[in-house]
Amino acid sequence: MPMHHALIVDDDVDSATTLRELVAGDRFTVAVAHTLRDARRQIALQQPDLVLLDLRLPDGSGMDLFADPQLVANSEIVLITGHASLDTSIEALRLGAADYLVKPIVMRQLEGVLARFMKPSALKAEVETLNAGLAKSGQFGHLWGQSQPMLRVYEQISRVAGTAVTVFITGESGTGKEVVAQSVHDLSRRRQRPFLAVNCGAISPNLIESEIFGHEKGSFTGADRQHLGFFERASGGTLFLDEITEMPLELQVKLLRVLETGRFMRVGSTVSQEADVRIIAATNRPPHQAVAAGRLREDLLYRLNVFPIELPPLRDRLSDVGLLAQHFLDGINAQEGRKRSLSPAALEQLAQYPWPGNVRELRNAVQRAYVMAEGDVIDDQWLPRAAPGAALVPPAPAAVVASEPAPSVPRMDVVTLPIGTSMAQAERALIEATLRHYKHQKERTAAVLGISLKTLYNRLKEYAADGETMP
Repeated sequence: MPMHHALIVDDDVDSATTLRELVAGDRFTVAVAHTLRDARRQIALQQPDLVLLDLRLPDGSGMDLFADPQLVANSEIVLITGHASLDTSIEALRLGAADYLVKPIVMRQLEGVLARFMKPSALKAEVETLNAGLAKSGQFGHLWGQSQPMLRVYEQISRVAGTAVTVFITGESGTGKEVVAQSVHDLSRRRQRPFLAVNCGAISPNLIESEIFGHEKGSFTGADRQHLGFFERASGGTLFLDEITEMPLELQVKLLRVLETGRFMRVGSTVSQEADVRIIAATNRPPHQAVAAGRLREDLLYRLNVFPIELPPLRDRLSDVGLLAQHFLDGINAQEGRKRSLSPAALEQLAQYPWPGNVRELRNAVQRAYVMAEGDVIDDQWLPRAAPGAALVPPAPAAVVASEPAPSVPRMDVVTLPIGTSMAQAERALIEATLRHYKHQKERTAAVLGISLKTLYNRLKEYAADGETMP
């Protein structure tokens, strides 16, 4: 294994000496600098592969070294700070730092940084390879599409993947938020460690704390053994918290504490543990509406929303529909051992449909049409059709609808609410009215509302527990 060179820049002599002893070994030679001037001299003598950089130095800020484009382009930079604040995360991202260590430095934390070491040039080469594949086939890692909205998403993934900052993905149900999270992980320095996806809406509120943080034996009735939670099972890797607005508010407080301190405790334990995971969260609700409705703590939103990625609905990138449909069909053909194709009429019909259930609905539609096809060519017979004269418009948002629909849109029931209605009441009225309109077809209702089927079931269960139905 080739030797790499590390530079430690820290004015605390004892801290720098300790770090040097911990870093030096089979993989790294180490140099130490106690000032910016010394650091620049060391860099001129030998270009470092890894820089452990204290922010506070006698002759200036460690951030000043980021002004050297040669250093940023060829060295992985890890900041050393007194606390892992939100400002530190944002500044690290802006300047291009890969990670940060919090003083006093924990050996396990340092080992994780060293194990994840990758030169920026290697990450850049991977992104260039993905971009070449995008231009050739329309594929960017696990994602497909060449529309302008998706090119913007790819650019954001490329920018944030190599850092340690928290990512917050928003978008309607079925747009591919978990696929984006997986793509960020696969391009990150944590790729060799687990990627663990957790749907917060699919876990019982009574069990979710134990599932996320783990529990000790005997901590509650039925806890007959120690249980490792998601934070420990994803250690060193990425923890994807989907449908974060479905997490109980009291647990959101504990998650916020983990994000701020980097530590957590199992249920029933008094010993805190290091949380060596990268958090990626997602929601299909507009975040600020979720805050207003009491579904998401505002302080947690700002702690998660360090780097937001908004996924476009499929109706806003209809030029990608044919590419996506062919991708899904290729997968089915390979699985079934046949070679079926989509007719021109089928492709045209797919491109005309508004896809309220987004990419997930498109995948299911291709699967159904494949099953129903009698020959090797899939026609438009079993594909969904847009309503005659319907415009390609988004499904009605969770808000008050008080006017007559436009002539080009099929007439729908109208929900009228008085001023002063809470967001939670408005959401409930819209869900129940939409469910009645679609004759209690839950899959169709969830698709039109832009939420997952699980979320719809959770809402209906809450309403049933309340014992009242809005008129």
